[in-house]
Amino acid sequence: MNSMVKKAKTLFANKRVRQVAIVTSVFMVACGPADTGDLTGLQGRRPWFHPTPPGTVYVPSGTFHTGQAGQDIFQSYLEPNKQMTISAFWMDETEITNNEYRQFVAYVADSIARYVLDDDQYFMAENDEGFRFIDYTQAGPLDPRNFEKHKEDLYDLYYQGDERFRGKRQFDTRKLMYHYEWFDLAKAAMLDRDKYDPMNRREFIEEEDVLIYPDTLCWARDFTYSFNEPMARVYFWHPKYDDYPVVGVNWHQARAFCMWRTIRKNSYWDQQGFYPTTEDFRLPSEYEWEYAARGGRIGNKYPWGGPYARNSKGCMLANFKPLRGNYGVDGGVYPVRVDSYFPNDFGLYNMSGNVSEWTNTVWDEANNTFVHDLNGERQVYIKERGEDAANTPISEKRKVIRGGSWKDIGYFIECGARTFEYQDTSKCYVGFRTVQTYIGRSNKDTK
Repeated sequence: MNSMVKKAKTLFANKRVRQVAIVTSVFMVACGPADTGDLTGLQGRRPWFHPTPPGTVYVPSGTFHTGQAGQDIFQSYLEPNKQMTISAFWMDETEITNNEYRQFVAYVADSIARYVLDDDQYFMAENDEGFRFIDYTQAGPLDPRNFEKHKEDLYDLYYQGDERFRGKRQFDTRKLMYHYEWFDLAKAAMLDRDKYDPMNRREFIEEEDVLIYPDTLCWARDFTYSFNEPMARVYFWHPKYDDYPVVGVNWHQARAFCMWRTIRKNSYWDQQGFYPTTEDFRLPSEYEWEYAARGGRIGNKYPWGGPYARNSKGCMLANFKPLRGNYGVDGGVYPVRVDSYFPNDFGLYNMSGNVSEWTNTVWDEANNTFVHDLNGERQVYIKERGEDAANTPISEKRKVIRGGSWKDIGYFIECGARTFEYQDTSKCYVGFRTVQTYIGRSNKDTK
């Protein structure tokens, strides 16, 4: 009996030795082939350089003077000059187009159809008559027999009964709800201060559900005694307007687009084993926007310099409302293609005119006087619906828009001009573009 116990102890000891040897070997591999015991940092980490997101331009870190470029006494309170330093970021070279936003809409429709069918085989694509189902495994139209099999399951996704128009089967845009989560770092930083008794981080994970189809009726709603119904009918979906800026998108919808773009790209990188991922796409702060609009110049009135809105040949340099209302003298009565006119010195198109652009900043008349001079920003997030939205003062729901639009007079297309719209409103003259914070000091660094 004693010999059996002794043998068991020996086997146990040998097993422990092998386990220690395995752990030690793994540790040695992690620390490198020749660990001398010195402080070398964790080895085996790959070098990383921020890839350029397609369709964006690099805006380097810099310092500029925000505010008015002239001596407009009446605007001195809204636009006092202040020196501001901005960190580097990528910015879309143009406003987000109808076709780019339609990709977002198609994705949401696809997700809803997959959820209803409980099958990864099918997704939805849009055509001139609404949405059709495509079998992506065959890269062709779905077999009609399969469609008939699932038609009843998908019936609720379409307009039904007397809501059908001219007998067409069209996707009910009221079903296009996008759900996303985000982590409220500012809230966590303010509330979760005791590191020895940390809060449940679920307290800081926010969720939002947003109807994402643009408000096409804004064309008819925004102007009294004005006939703009043709634009309401065709502007968003017609291929002629694919490269025109998307409008009718409120602040919540623009933010949801940013979240979708981030998650979509990071999912691709995860599949490719590309790690780590990058910063989120987001709306710019109003000072990032103004810094980018100035194109590295100091005190310029317009993105191209100034002080005039025409060039030496008398041609207009932006799409706005010049000459007491001659909408077409600049080449476009309504919005024009997003790559129209010349870009500024950073390579950004239409930072003045065409459509005004949402920023992430909450409007306050005195923002310039109290925000920090390093990446100044004032953020207040209020959900589109629910108790928070109902109990929050309406003044907190105003978001800064910048750049002026096709229907604005010359003042609003100045780099320093500030105004606002309510976050839950959509306008036929407000669009957006996204930014992504650059990770690192400069894109000129080689390490």
